[in-house]
Amino acid sequence: MQIPLYQIDAFTNRIFGGNPAAVCPLDAWLPDETLQAIAQENNLSETAFFVATDDAPEPYHLRWFTPVREIDLCGHATLATAAVVFRHLHPDWGEVTFASMSGPLVVRRASDGSWLELDFPARPANGEIPVSDALAAALGARPDLVLDVGNDLCAVFAGAETVRTLAPDITAIARIEPGSIVVTAPGDDGETAYVCRMFAPSFGIPEDPVTGSIQCTLATYWADRLGTTVLPAKQLSARGGDLRVTLADDGQRVRIGGQAVFVLEGTLTIPDA
Repeated sequence: MQIPLYQIDAFTNRIFGGNPAAVCPLDAWLPDETLQAIAQENNLSETAFFVATDDAPEPYHLRWFTPVREIDLCGHATLATAAVVFRHLHPDWGEVTFASMSGPLVVRRASDGSWLELDFPARPANGEIPVSDALAAALGARPDLVLDVGNDLCAVFAGAETVRTLAPDITAIARIEPGSIVVTAPGDDGETAYVCRMFAPSFGIPEDPVTGSIQCTLATYWADRLGTTVLPAKQLSARGGDLRVTLADDGQRVRIGGQAVFVLEGTLTIPDA
């Protein structure tokens, strides 16, 4: 069996920047263990798989796998999948809606054609939790506060430079439930509302280069703190990433804009099921 395979750098306008995602269009769903094996073989933070459906409002069903597990929401791989749809399958479409584990997800083309915009559900933090010594030691710096985000913790620092220069102990982070943590701080360049980084060893990802899904939480936090719903953001990983983040007026949806660059197009060969 041969499957098309695309590798796309998301949330960047340059090759080898942003977050690389693999995208595999499928004629029908393969067994979950095969999907997981493909994601492990790709060894990227996420591999996206999508299948055409008969439901016109949601013409594709989309799933995402890290090297170790399936996840319920992924921003950069959704952006990458939409880029494949718009370039190779439906160049005349201005938007596409994916059915997913997190409900319908819309991706629109911006008027200039170079940016895509995700429409994702807002995910406010569950509340503040105490800053533990173990967490501060694992990060290498003590945050001002820590938020419970469900699948992640979110550590808030006073300055962007602290986030930029953090050198955390990834093994220690893996031992702290839930085994993944976002760090964030106000921007420091006069244009960026906030900065962030993401460490997720429990998902098989020591540091995620650019994380779209966590903006669903960061947007709600920073909109409340900064008093604005327009939140240009930067992820300060080694590869770096730029995001145009906007919280909807009702606070229920988050729009996350980014660019995408095609890096690789090929064919994956696997044994017939």
